[in-house]
Parts: sequence; structure tokens; C-alpha cells
Amino acid sequence: MLTNTRHDWTKEEVLAIYNKPIMELLYDAATVHREYHNPNQVQVSTLLSIKTGGCPEDCGYCPQAARYHTDIEGNDLMSVSQVKAQALRAKSSGSSRVCMGAAWRNVKDGPEFDQVLEMVRTINKLDMEVCCTLGMITENQAHRLAEAGLYAYNHNLDSSEEYYKEVISTRGYQDRLDTIGNVRKTNVTVCSGGIIGMGENVEDRAGMLVALASLSPQPESTPINALVAVEGTPLEEQEPVSIWEMIRMVATTRIVMPQTQVRLSAGRTSMSREGQAMCFFAGANSIFAGDKLLTTPNPDVNEDMEMFKMLGLEPMKPFVKKAQPETVEEQYSKYKDQGEKPRWTRPDHKIERNEQAKEMAKAAKAN
Repeated sequence: MLTNTRHDWTKEEVLAIYNKPIMELLYDAATVHREYHNPNQVQVSTLLSIKTGGCPEDCGYCPQAARYHTDIEGNDLMSVSQVKAQALRAKSSGSSRVCMGAAWRNVKDGPEFDQVLEMVRTINKLDMEVCCTLGMITENQAHRLAEAGLYAYNHNLDSSEEYYKEVISTRGYQDRLDTIGNVRKTNVTVCSGGIIGMGENVEDRAGMLVALASLSPQPESTPINALVAVEGTPLEEQEPVSIWEMIRMVATTRIVMPQTQVRLSAGRTSMSREGQAMCFFAGANSIFAGDKLLTTPNPDVNEDMEMFKMLGLEPMKPFVKKAQPETVEEQYSKYKDQGEKPRWTRPDHKIERNEQAKEMAKAAKAN
């Protein structure tokens, strides 16, 4: 008998789960996992940065923010042919999904968005799931992506609404929820999760899960990222989270969002195979493969396939959870370019450590 998916979790209930004795937590999470998923299948995604660096946001964890001084080399939007070649390479390595990320605050109608739509059409025709993470999008833009054949849209909540204000000051939490709401007006699935290890407390982690679990329907995919502290960003001195924190977070996510694909995301390079195996046992059933996650290191895909073989895991085929979307060619599209250049909110508060990192970047560039 499947357990019911709840949308009314309280922070206190989630904290009680998170803080259970680890053996009890693992047992409960693994039991829920087996009710809804094949425990020996893991969905493998490849994350591709189609436009790197130069982002106007001040996200404290992100080396792609233009205001910080990092070693990230920016690049303009990739061509459709470049993206197709990368997608074919990913498919041959066992990936069933390509997630394309662009360092934009939000989507603006025009030639670049048209190019992304063509990338979506191209990859969907390769019989791969296509995901995009492009920042905030309007309802019409979401419909245009859906028509192109987009399978999933990623827009992370990052943390609890309360702690979010300690990490990002250039956009509001509600904008993230509104973007997810716009995606939900289409047939595109939602991918939304967050990052642990940014200095938040356990209550904030529970708060993020409450926000995600309260969405109806809950996200089809939830990435759980461990902060990769990058020199030059405001969070460069944060201590890495322990593997036990990741295991607890994965297990708690699995219990409160039983039908969701829980993705083991950033931070896997510092995890042992034993640690990752515990995460899979606790309910993680999706990973990012490839040598990079946008700009941060990631285990080599061959290493992952060796680990899968050792653990008896197999990559999930595409379109297992949801049928492949149809691609509507541009000339037959119902939703057209409306010239949208929306102005999303800009909160009026400042984050001291973000401002300090920005000043240090100015000084470094001046020298």
C-alpha cells in the first residue's frame, strides 16, 4: 500500500524525521523509496553550461556572478550544433537527460532565447529528456519551452525563505515560486531543490523541505547539493558538510516527497563510494554525470559507471516517469515571441559578506 503524498508537513515534523537515530531514519527512508521506485535504477543527467559567467545576480555561492572575482572563464551562448554534439556524447555515456544552464537572471525574448528553443527541439529529437535552468521565466516563455519539447525546468529554492535573504539580495523568494508556478501552467515537469552547507541551520533545511513539499504537485525532481566553496565567492570559507548531513537530508527528502526523484548533485567529488551508496539506499535515485556541474568539479562518468556496476545499479531509461513530449516546430507554434523583457523584483536589503566580496573583486581587478 503506497503511503499518501502530503502537502501539509510542518517544520517540526520534518525536524523530527531529520533528527531520528540514523539507522531508524535509513530504514524508514529506504522503505518509502521501495514503495515508489525501483531501488536499483538511478536516473543519470548531464549538466551543460550553455552560457557561462557574467550573471548580474549576487548569489553568495555562485562563481558565475559577475561581481565576484573567480577563475571562471565566461563564454557566450553555445551554438545548436555544439549542444547537439555534447548531447550525443552524454547519451553514449549513459545519460538519459541533458540539463542546459545559462547564467541569466531571467529569460528575455529575442534571438538568444530562440536559439535555446532550437536546442530543446534538437535534443528532444535525440530521444533524450531535456531540462533547462535559465533563471526566471514568464508564463508565455514556459509555454514556448513546452512546445519545443522541454521535459523539465529547474529553478531551485536554494534554502528556506528566511535564510535565503542571507545568501541572495538581488531577487526575491516569491519570484522563484512564481517561476515554478508558470512552469506548472504547462506540461513541463518541475526540478527544484537546494543547497546545504551555506551556513544555514537544520531548521532552515527543514524549512526548505516544507516549502518544496507544500507545492502541489510536488517537484518531480529535487536536487540536494552540498556547497562547493569557491575562492572569490562570499561563501569561500564555509566548512564542507559531512556525509552524514547529506545522508540525513536525502533520507528526509525521500520521506516527505515520496514520488520525487531525489538527485545527488554538487559535492559528490568529496564523497566516498560508500557514502554515495548510503545516499542511494536512503532514497537518492538521480545523479549528475560528467566532469563538471556548470563550473564546479564532478566525478568522471566512467567512475560513476564503475560505481554503478559495483552496487548493482543501472541507469534509468528516458521517459520512464512521464511520456516524451512532442516537439512543435517554430512555424507551427501557438505561443509567439512577445518581446517580453520582464522586470522581476529586486529586494532592497544588502548582505554584508556579498558586498565585501564585491569590493575585493573590484580591488583585484584594479590591480
